[in-house]
Amino acid sequence: MAEQGKFVTGSTMRHVVVMTVSGSLGLLFTFLVDFAALWWVSQIGVERLVAAVGFAWTIQFATVSVAIGLMIAAVALVSRNLGAGDRDRARRIATSAMVITAVIQSGVALAVMIWRHEILAISGAQGETLEIAARFLAISIPSLPLMALGMIASAILRAAGDAWRSMAVTLSAGLVAMFMDPLLIVVFGWGVEGAAIAIAISRTMMAVVGFYYVYKVHNLLAPYRWGDVVDNARPYFDIALPAVATQMATPFGNWILTRAIADFGDSAVAGWGVVSRLTILAFGGIFALSGAIGGIIGQNFGAGKPDRVVQAYIDALKFCTAYTLVTWGLLYGLQDPIIAGFGLSMEGADVVRAFNSLAAGAFIFTGALFVSNAAFNNLGRPLWSTYSNWFRDGILMFPLAMFLGSLFAAPGVIYAQGIAGVIAGCVAAWIGWRFVKSQRAPLEKPRKDPTS
Repeated sequence: MAEQGKFVTGSTMRHVVVMTVSGSLGLLFTFLVDFAALWWVSQIGVERLVAAVGFAWTIQFATVSVAIGLMIAAVALVSRNLGAGDRDRARRIATSAMVITAVIQSGVALAVMIWRHEILAISGAQGETLEIAARFLAISIPSLPLMALGMIASAILRAAGDAWRSMAVTLSAGLVAMFMDPLLIVVFGWGVEGAAIAIAISRTMMAVVGFYYVYKVHNLLAPYRWGDVVDNARPYFDIALPAVATQMATPFGNWILTRAIADFGDSAVAGWGVVSRLTILAFGGIFALSGAIGGIIGQNFGAGKPDRVVQAYIDALKFCTAYTLVTWGLLYGLQDPIIAGFGLSMEGADVVRAFNSLAAGAFIFTGALFVSNAAFNNLGRPLWSTYSNWFRDGILMFPLAMFLGSLFAAPGVIYAQGIAGVIAGCVAAWIGWRFVKSQRAPLEKPRKDPTS
């Protein structure tokens, strides 16, 4: 008898909440450590160091986004096959995803290492700030393949419905970094370089713990065979390539914002660095929501239960709205302590206030964009996710940032980010809703499964 997927029975809202909360706790802890590392660097009292870490983070964000795209493909294929009861194929896909990810991310890391000075220069970094950021990347980027493998392992666990071990993968890395950051940055006095070393060590832990859970606990990795990698490459890349293109839209938009804010000086960039980390820390639940609903949609699609696909979509939107309203209220109330804690001067403080007071509320619509992306990726329309994200970051972001930046200086760039999210989120949510509802209608011929 075929093994039934965990998400094909029971309350879809419960599955959404459990998977999102566990996923967000893992992300929360990971980025809390990242946020804390920036705070420890800020305690040195040199705003240029905070700006340098902010520039380096923009590049890191792009490399991480490639891994997220590969992770989305792993979730879609593994969950779909587990939902259909084909565990053996799910195991072979999981192994192939690990191999492909390691090769791709090694290439990305090499490219960034070679051209890091040039990339930072076109991002707006100059002089000593650029050199500090380049040293940070030189130490942290070689560990990128390990981080990607840890993320793939976490994705496989999430596709299998093991929310807590998926969370533990990132949690273990966070615990290591939480200890290493103050030790290396402050006690040893290594500053920005110490922060980069802590990142490399934590990524190593993430890969080790993730591999252990996937291989030893769940037995979801088949023995490596080159033939399996070749056979699974096409269905994997059918989802991974559009997913990577989709994920790269966000760092591209982030790069546009960084470049626009750089015109207002290091203080504004330092404020933007705080906002960038604050975004992921505060809205970890929204970022985790896409991965959480992906496994739920994938299993129910594979099991032939379109009504549960629709309900999962609705429940995810409800969760997104409630989460954002609560988080927005907290950010609004804490903006002054955050500004004081990082020692930001006037320009940086204005950037933080623009986000906490107004732009953070746009995450209701950004979350809707992520939910629709999960539906598109797991129901055979990954390119629709690509179009949605690039509409926001490739079409809307630049003109809005230039126009509002000219009117309101650095805070205007933050307002542009929020407005772009509202417009793109509304469009994507409407299209996504019509699409998931169409899965209920009987088709004249079966929809082709990309994994076949």
